[in-house]
This record gives sequence, C-alpha cells and structure tokens, in this order.
Amino acid sequence: MLQATLLCIVLICVPIKSSAIINRFEECVLDPKLVQEIASYKNVTQQIMKEIINYYGEDMYKEYEKFIDVFGARPSGSDVLEQPYSKNIAILGFGTSVSTPSEGITAEAIVVNSFEALDKLEKSKIKGKIVVFDAHYVTYGDTVIYRSQGATKASKKGAIATLVRSITPFSIYSLHTGAQFYGDSVTKIPTAAITHEDADLMRRLQDRGEKIVLHIKMFSTFYVKKSRNTIIDLNGKEHPEKQVIVSGHIDSWDVGTGAMDDGGGMMISWFVPVILNKLNLKPKRTVRAILWTSEEPGLVGAAAYLNKHINELDNINFIMESDEGTFKPLGLDVAGSNTARCIIKEILNLFAPIDKMTNSGGPGSDIVLFVRKGLPGASLLNANERYFWFHHSEGDTMNVQSKPDVIECAAFWAAISYIIADLSVDIPRA
Repeated sequence: MLQATLLCIVLICVPIKSSAIINRFEECVLDPKLVQEIASYKNVTQQIMKEIINYYGEDMYKEYEKFIDVFGARPSGSDVLEQPYSKNIAILGFGTSVSTPSEGITAEAIVVNSFEALDKLEKSKIKGKIVVFDAHYVTYGDTVIYRSQGATKASKKGAIATLVRSITPFSIYSLHTGAQFYGDSVTKIPTAAITHEDADLMRRLQDRGEKIVLHIKMFSTFYVKKSRNTIIDLNGKEHPEKQVIVSGHIDSWDVGTGAMDDGGGMMISWFVPVILNKLNLKPKRTVRAILWTSEEPGLVGAAAYLNKHINELDNINFIMESDEGTFKPLGLDVAGSNTARCIIKEILNLFAPIDKMTNSGGPGSDIVLFVRKGLPGASLLNANERYFWFHHSEGDTMNVQSKPDVIECAAFWAAISYIIADLSVDIPRA
C-alpha cells in the first residue's frame, strides 16, 4: 500500500523589479582561472555534438525506437516494465468491406508503401498474408487510391486482408474511414484503416527484419433501407422553371457526427431559400436547395437525381455545392465557359475580400456529374487546410467548426445565390 504525505508549502509573494533580477546576475564575479578553464572546453563540446549529430546519434535513435516498440507504455509496477508486450491495434472498416470470420483471421503482415512495390513482389510472397499499405499522404486525390482500390489489388495477389494508413496529413492516433470498391472477379477481403502511428510501427518492425503477426476481428453492417434527396424550393417570380441549385450532402459516415462532412455545407445550402424567403427577396429564377443522400458510398443520390431530371438540364442555370468544409469563406471554385467565369468573377468583386476564384475543373463532389454535362457550377472555397485532419474520423464533430466562420459562409452562400438567380441574363453554357 502506498502512503501519501501531504506537504504544504506557503509561498509569500513580494513585488520585484526586473532590473533587480538583471543586476543580481551582473554582480556575479568568478575567478578568472575558472572562466579560462570553462572556455577551454569549447572544442571538446563541439566535437561531442558533431560526433553524435553526424555519426553515433543515428544508432542511438534506432535503439530508442526499438525500446519503445518492444515495451510500449510502461506503468510503474506493471509486468510490461519488465518484458515485451503485445499490442492492440485500432482499426476502422472501409465502406462495403466484408467482415472477417467470427473467429477472426490470424496471419503474417507485409508492409508496402505503394502499388508499384506490391506489383514487384511475387504472388507467393503475398498469398495468405495481410497487406499493410503504408502510403504517406501527398494530397487526398493522390493517396485515396490506396483506400478505394487497395483491397482489390492485394486480393489479386492472394492477400486475405488489407490495412491502410489513414488518408490524412495529421494524426493523434486517429482513424479515417471512407469508400472502397471491389473490382470484378476478385475475392472480397476485409479492409480497414489503421493509424499513422501503427503503420509506422509495423514499417519499423519489418525494416528490422522482425516477423509481424496480426489477429483481426472485424464486423460490418449493410443498410438496405431507401434514402432520399431532400429538396427545398423558393419559386422564382419571373422564370420559375429556371433554377439556381445550391447543395450539400446530408449523409455521413458512422464515425464522428458529420458536422464538417457535410453538415456545414448541407446546412448553409438548406438555409439559402429559407432566409431569402424570410427576407422577402424573391429572385427571378427559382432557388432550389438539394441535400444529396448517399454521397459517401459514391454520389448515389446525385446520380439518381440526374437520371430522373436528365431532360430538364436546360433549366438549370447554375449549380453550386459546399462539401469541403465551412471554414473561413474565401470565394468560389468555378467551372464553365470563359464568359460564365467572367460573370461570376464580376459578382465576386462585390464580396471582397471573399473574392478569390479558382478553376480546378471539377468543383464539388455530387455536382461534378452535372458539370460533366456542360452545366456551369461552383463549389465553396474556404480556409480548409485542416479539413483532412478530421475527414471521415471520430474528430468530425462540432468542435471542428467555428460559429463565426459558418455564419459568414451562410451569408456569402445566400447572397451570391440570390444575385445569380436574379440576374437579367442566364449564365452561359460551355
């Protein structure tokens, strides 16, 4: 039994001038011989630091990594303080992944950092193993292929499961899910995200020549209920058949609360016809807010809407989407003809400093289906440098959002939608 002794320390605080502190150190007087002796150590201190930084420090750091990897957390008095430990690794399944058998699977893991590295390995090196993709984040577009295609690539080589380094530039032991797709004629194998920390751990173990054996249990649930798009219209006063669409998707993954992806974009889009109606601002064209469903599994709601309204596309004057955060608004990413972009740029000038305009070629997620049909469209530009820190993770909560930023996004979104819907001219097609 541990006994605690309570020690009370009474601090008496008195004001002291900073100059008094400085003067105190100025009064230090040392024996000149001691000063000279200390100075004589300059060369040896530089030598020691140089040798460690340039040579021996590398070996020290390897020993440091090895110690942490072998022992992990080491509470005083625990067994692990005396011997190596086994580690539980957190995983988060990807969309449409199959489950493991009820008893789980146990197999050796092999770590690869790219599809090219996987292709170079003989099938015999992969068969029956768990492939760990340790591809470091470059951009979302560059890196997400390991999540969406990894299981198919590894299955073709005989792997029985895949684990993928979470698609994010930042991690505090955070897991990020997302959609993945099985290719045709491949055995469906379980696939899940792991943290950066565990991916790095397994990379270090493999680099040291150690055998990695994993036991994985994973269970997935598929929903078969029908989901629906939600539509809110504010009818135009002169051309109600013509539409300016604002949108965001209403569905989210099962981790976090979907506040950022895409609760913010959904809410500011829903708010546009609501607030314009409340302010009695009726534009010439109809403003239609669409809250897409099933965006996360693959733009399902948008595709269904497009298919149903394929003969009415001429009535869509402009289409907008917010699906990359509702942080500080900056402007719009615009796709369309040069004339269309010039018109939008002129409108943006009214909103300075929220007047930045880019042309990625594919704004938004759901609306890219419409842009490919030649419709002019735009997505919200915002200061979302940390968007993928929280994307598809337990971290996607209201804590990520800033009330003033979201409100400013809503104000910008509604105002620019009104102007586009009320212009005397249509936005020209490409």
